[in-house]
Amino acid sequence: MFGRKPQQIRVRFAPSPTGPLHIGGAKTMLFNWLFAKNKGGVLILRIEDTDVTRSQKKYEKDIMDGLLWLGLDWDEGPYRQSERIDIYEQHLKKLLEENKAYYCFCPKEELEAERQTLLTQGLAPKYSGKCRGLTDREIKEKIRKRLPSVIRLKVSDEEISFTDLIRGKIVFNTNLLGDIVIARNLRSPLYNFTAVVDDALMAISHIIRGDEHLSNTPKQILLIRALGFNEPDYAHLPLILAPDRSKLSKRHLVTSLNDYKKTGYLPEAMINFLALLGWHPIEDRETITKEELIREFSLERVQKAGAVFNLQKLDWFNAYYIRQLEDEELTKRLIPFVKPLDWAKNQEFLTKVAAVEKIRLKKLSDFSNLASFFFKLPAYQKNLLIWREQTSSQTILILKEAENIFSSILDLGFKKETLEQQFLPLIQKEGRGEVLWPLRVALSGQEASPGPFEIAEVLGKEEVIKRVRIAIRKLSF
Repeated sequence: MFGRKPQQIRVRFAPSPTGPLHIGGAKTMLFNWLFAKNKGGVLILRIEDTDVTRSQKKYEKDIMDGLLWLGLDWDEGPYRQSERIDIYEQHLKKLLEENKAYYCFCPKEELEAERQTLLTQGLAPKYSGKCRGLTDREIKEKIRKRLPSVIRLKVSDEEISFTDLIRGKIVFNTNLLGDIVIARNLRSPLYNFTAVVDDALMAISHIIRGDEHLSNTPKQILLIRALGFNEPDYAHLPLILAPDRSKLSKRHLVTSLNDYKKTGYLPEAMINFLALLGWHPIEDRETITKEELIREFSLERVQKAGAVFNLQKLDWFNAYYIRQLEDEELTKRLIPFVKPLDWAKNQEFLTKVAAVEKIRLKKLSDFSNLASFFFKLPAYQKNLLIWREQTSSQTILILKEAENIFSSILDLGFKKETLEQQFLPLIQKEGRGEVLWPLRVALSGQEASPGPFEIAEVLGKEEVIKRVRIAIRKLSF
């Protein structure tokens, strides 16, 4: 497939399964996905697992689970580099046969000493090229003796330039690189080599990746030219920064994208949040659907500067998208969070509770704390029932009057609007806070909760009267 400039838009997301999927990887996948969808192209998932000591299947699963949770599917793959070693060996042999690469037998200690010497002189720590001049006979003898070696690409001094679709023209001087290591041996290729071979064989037209890979680009261009491949277009996405604009570290993040799911973030909120980390829509707005993103996405609107990760902003997005859910859909998404509490057995009641608590939720995991009083009245101090300068006696009288009103309303009429109308005369007589505060505390047992009539409609007449009587008894002793 290589040797021709790909006609179709083909991009790839190529994570290494050496750890869970983080925010940065998810953002890279999203931008590739949006670009492919916008252009009618193809997205390939490639697992770069040639680091056998660190790659683990559990991380591969974590990556794919996180992508699927976000709704970011792929058109081809997953391809695994560990299953493509024969292909890499073929291309390594080609470079060796064409004298574009060579075996290097320099001991690590010697290389490190050379590196330190160059650094102390203020020079780039590059390899001297000592093994470049070894004869075939010398190489065969060293291989026969099984001396430790690596394979290096021959790099000539030149300027390499390319046009980054986000950053514009970028120029590198290869005399800072030296002859780069591309493999430990024929069966152990390194990242830059495998990435170049795969990108060519998979006909990748655009490489869209994080800014941290910018230093790899000149090395990969050198390999592309040595192997006779066509160069793809490059776009390096801005880094994600901490709130203080320092480099984002693990202390700023939940361990895995899947942990955001477990904490109760919605994929809709995460997609919206990630999209605005370094990209902006045509019109200045905060909320944007996945369909709108596909329609509007372009690399021209990706910013060069780093994008700040703001957890409060993510919480805002999540609260917004929770409020957009239909009550039944919210209930469905809450079930994994309430199942351990045995709250899911009565889904009709759970849906009523979810509808009332929806406006207070930032994350789905908040629900169990915020809504627990609906399922069991918590213990609370009687003084919490008293509004400001009210006395216990005054509060008891108001609660008794409230009990009478509740008792007079038919079960079928036990709705928020009806309750508000029936309580209006009492509120006008005694005062809004004087009536609603003790009533709300009596029904919730909490200092902060939804309004008393919203709670009452969900609990039903029998449970409401029971809780009001409990409050009266508390104040009577």
